[in-house]
Amino acid sequence: MLDKTMTFSLDSDREDLIKTTLTAVYDALKEKGYNPINQIVGYILSEDPTYITTHNNARSLIRRIDRDELLQVLLKSYLGD
Repeated sequence: MLDKTMTFSLDSDREDLIKTTLTAVYDALKEKGYNPINQIVGYILSEDPTYITTHNNARSLIRRIDRDELLQVLLKSYLGD
């Protein structure tokens, strides 16, 4: 089984939820005066929730998203697929 490529995909409802959540987290970080991109990258790389503010429940929201799912949505958005 190690010779086959694994596939990973999300349904569109889950993808929409992730986008909405990420936007809310971004907005909360911006409202608190943080650089949202730097903070979200720090969270993705380390999975340390302290990179995300608790303002507007942002930390709780982002912890509901699996990092693999988050990365898939970000790449899909960036690459336009």
